Amino acid sequence: MVQSKTELFDRELTEQAAFFKALAHPARLRILQYLSETDTCITGDISDEIPLGRTTVNQHIKELKDAGLIQGHIEGVKTKYCLNPEKIELLKNLTRKFTNGLNCSSNTCS
Repeated sequence: MVQSKTELFDRELTEQAAFFKALAHPARLRILQYLSETDTCITGDISDEIPLGRTTVNQHIKELKDAGLIQGHIEGVKTKYCLNPEKIELLKNLTRKFTNGLNCSSNTCS
């Protein structure tokens, strides 16, 4: 049976890569910032804040939801989104651990 390329790496690196992939677009970073600033919001509010069409914003929201970084709650005909505190803390810890493991010596190539 053929292994997928992600299976060749340990679980922690795969988890970090999934988070980093979810963060790999400025619109997604802005959505996270906006949710952090407002605590919760309605989907339409996010579309008003991001200079992209509603459909495109919804695609970015889906990526963030799939990564677990945000969560949505249906209220009537609208969905309210907020940050997922547990996943945000995990992201902070994984990022800190990853970047702390990157050592730059003063003998870098020029």
